[in-house]
Amino acid sequence: MAETTVTTPVAEQAAPRRTEKVGLVVSTKMEKTIVVEIEMRKAHPKYKRVLKSNKKFYAHDEQNSARVGDMVRIRETRPLSKLKRWSLEEIIRRSSLSALPDEKPVVVAK
Repeated sequence: MAETTVTTPVAEQAAPRRTEKVGLVVSTKMEKTIVVEIEMRKAHPKYKRVLKSNKKFYAHDEQNSARVGDMVRIRETRPLSKLKRWSLEEIIRRSSLSALPDEKPVVVAK
């Protein structure tokens, strides 16, 4: 009997999934970098009370498209700098604050 080998393309093979997190943008003051705050909820092992803890992640934003208050999804990536190990995947929800115009009119009092 002749054996036949079936090869699967590289794209169809199970690629290692990279970690994704959803959080709120708290700072966009750096160029091509955003700071995303993730809120984690965990029950206390003994008292069963739900505790909240926050952690900030630095993420790469190539187009500087995210704004403060946006809900974003970030994905783990190779180290891009000393603190940046995440990249912006998508903006899930825009902040209502970002809909406001950036410039405020100057009012002159007489």
